[in-house]
Amino acid sequence: MDREAAVERVTELVDTVEDEEMPVPVREVWVYGDVALGLDPVERLDVYLTKDILMRGDDADRADEFEAEYGVKGVGKTVRASWADDHPQLLRANDNGHVAPERCLGSHLVGDDEPIHLEVCNSGFEDNVTQRLKGARARENYEQVLDPRGVCLWADGQRSEDAFQKLREGDLVFPTLSGALEMLGMDESEAETAADAVEARRERSEGRTVRGDVV
Repeated sequence: MDREAAVERVTELVDTVEDEEMPVPVREVWVYGDVALGLDPVERLDVYLTKDILMRGDDADRADEFEAEYGVKGVGKTVRASWADDHPQLLRANDNGHVAPERCLGSHLVGDDEPIHLEVCNSGFEDNVTQRLKGARARENYEQVLDPRGVCLWADGQRSEDAFQKLREGDLVFPTLSGALEMLGMDESEAETAADAVEARRERSEGRTVRGDVV
């Protein structure tokens, strides 16, 4: 999508998180990658959501009711029952048949064919960048590296108009991905390898993609 449309789409996403009930509480909305770098066009729109975990659930005793009707386990425990009542068509489960908060957020916020990647985690963006980098290095699975070049647009109900203005004007300044990874402790060769792996993963991606993480 062209840059102006990408920024407008980010604005719509923040509006939705701000104005509508989400499957789980959302604390922060970040963007990273192409749109933060000021690229035009934006090949894929990368969005990061920091969410809360429903530890005890809002209506856990209704889980059996939802499972019987929709074949999805855990509604009311890990996803709000009130949200599921209003959006049963948006319920999404993992491979074990248990309701998946990140997939529910994806179905609520993003259309199937939109070139948008959604990262969802209970931990903040900066903390998760560090954790993902540590795990990727330990396993030498660099595709799992999270691009650290991000900007927070909304947190705890407050929108950062300054961040939005810089995003619209392309005024945010970041290094290359390999350079950013070097700043986080990688040597030059490893950083370039990791950056190539991240780019290869993005090039293979089509439409909406969603990744959930718990730290």
